[in-house]
Amino acid sequence: MSLLHFEESAEGPRYTPEPESGRRVREPVFNNGAWPVLVLVGAIVGGYALQSRVDVNVIAAAFAFTPDAFETGRWWTLVSSLFIHGNWPHALMNAAFILAFGTPVARYFGLGAGGAFWFFTFYLACGMLASLPFAAVHSGEAVALMGASGAASGLMGAAARLIAGYGRPGPILSRPVLGFGAAWVIVNLIMAVVGAAMVPGAGDAAIGWEAHLAGFAAGVLLIGLMGRLARRA
Repeated sequence: MSLLHFEESAEGPRYTPEPESGRRVREPVFNNGAWPVLVLVGAIVGGYALQSRVDVNVIAAAFAFTPDAFETGRWWTLVSSLFIHGNWPHALMNAAFILAFGTPVARYFGLGAGGAFWFFTFYLACGMLASLPFAAVHSGEAVALMGASGAASGLMGAAARLIAGYGRPGPILSRPVLGFGAAWVIVNLIMAVVGAAMVPGAGDAAIGWEAHLAGFAAGVLLIGLMGRLARRA
């Protein structure tokens, strides 16, 4: 991603390869201020700062997503679970993922009020869709899902397609999408086997690898559709 240069044009944001001259173009990572991404990061970090004052079990009981959420009518936990975390490492890792992969997605939708609306909608949609396969795999189990990992994985999938298309959704089977996807599958298979031991500060908590993979797939598939909807709105 650092090898792509962001430009504004009459047709909207696009990426072009960095110039091949001997002089290297240097730009700040958050060129043009992707403020919707910073809002999300602030919500996660600030939210956990408040959450940390309350016992995590109390927070999980009230706001985490569980497999029986639909059976008990608690559908809103699909959203609330995205904004609570188990500890500081958990919250900060998800914030870092959102900073890295959310920026090109926010720029694709646009940095005005309308673009921000579609960016937040896309983020929530990826997070909600990521939770459903987790519920299916763990049906009947007393296990809770919380954290922004599924939604952040959706931003990763979307960013991969935007890299493939130089700022617009490229082919689903492009090299960036397949490369990111393969790497993410391998990492999550390791998580499934090793568990939380490879995640700093996770302790004995389970890793929602199903949500990670489902979120990535949702991001890959939704970015083109929601981009078209945003431009028709």
